[in-house]
Amino acid sequence: MPRTIDAPTIPDLTGRRALVTGASDGIGVRIAAHLAAAGAEVVMPARNADKVAAVQDRIRAEHPGARLEAESLDLSSLASVSALGERLVRDGRPIDILVANAGVMTPPSRQTTADGFELQFGTNHLGHVALVAALFPLLRGAEGRDGARVVVQTSIAARRARMRWDDLQSERSYDAMRAYGQSKIAPALFALELGRLSETSGWGITTAVSHPGVAPTSLLAARPEMGRSADTPQVRLIRWLSARGWIAGTPETAAYPALLAATDPAGAGRFAGPTWRLGVGGPAGWIDPWPSLADGAEARRVWDESLRLTGARFA
Repeated sequence: MPRTIDAPTIPDLTGRRALVTGASDGIGVRIAAHLAAAGAEVVMPARNADKVAAVQDRIRAEHPGARLEAESLDLSSLASVSALGERLVRDGRPIDILVANAGVMTPPSRQTTADGFELQFGTNHLGHVALVAALFPLLRGAEGRDGARVVVQTSIAARRARMRWDDLQSERSYDAMRAYGQSKIAPALFALELGRLSETSGWGITTAVSHPGVAPTSLLAARPEMGRSADTPQVRLIRWLSARGWIAGTPETAAYPALLAATDPAGAGRFAGPTWRLGVGGPAGWIDPWPSLADGAEARRVWDESLRLTGARFA
C-alpha cells in the first residue's frame, strides 16, 4: 500500500502567470495542475496539441475554473523556441514562474536536434536555455510582482554526472546514460549561474533547482520515435515499486520538489528533492546540493558555452 505523502503548501498565486514545459505528460501535468489550483494562469507549451488539450480537460475537471493556455513548442528546435518567445513577448504579460521540466531520456543510439546538437543535450539543456533567454523580458517584467522564479529539473541520474568538454555533443563516443547525465547537470549549473548574475545585475529573477526522485513516467517507456520500441526493464521495475509504495514515488509526489522550488519565497538558490533515503522518493524538502553543483567556475563555463551554442542573449 503506497504511503501518503503530503503536497507542499503553495501560497495563493492569483494574478500570477506560470509556464511549465513538459506539462502534457507525467510529472509536468501534476506541476501544472497544482499551480492552476493555487490560482495561477498556467501556460502549457507542447509539441502535441491534441495531447495537451486532453490534459487541460482533465485539469479543468479536477479544478473547475483553472486558467490554462496551450502553446506550441518543440524544445529540440531553436526556431520553435524563438517563435514561442516572440508570441509571448508580443503578448506582453509578465511570467512569474518558469519550470523547465520537459526532457527526453536515453535514446538507444545518438540522435540530433533540428540544429545538430546531441538530442538529450539539445532538448533538455540548450532548448531551455534558449527559452529562458527568449522570455527574459517577461521574467524581468515580474520584478514589481515580487520577482520571477526560474526552476530547472535535474535528475538523480545526474548526481555524479560531469560535463564532457572534450566531447560535448557525444560525437566521438555515445553512451546514452552518460549523455543524459550531462544533459541534466548542465541546466542545474546554468540555473545557479543565472541566479548569481541576476543578483549582481539587478534582474529581479531568482532560481532554484529540483529533482523528482524516481517515478514511473514515460521517460523510459516505449518511444518509437527515438528508436525504443518497448518499455525498458527499468521503467517496468519502477512501476512495480511505485504501485507498492516502495522506494519510488508517483508522478504526483515526484512533482512536489519542483512545486516547492517554484513557490517557496525562501527557495532562491536552493535545491529541492525527495527526502527519503537515497533521494528516490518521499516528501519534498530542501536538500544539500550535490558536490558537482558547487563549482562556480564550471557553472560559468556552462553559461558561456550555452550562450555561444544557442546564440541566446540576456540583455
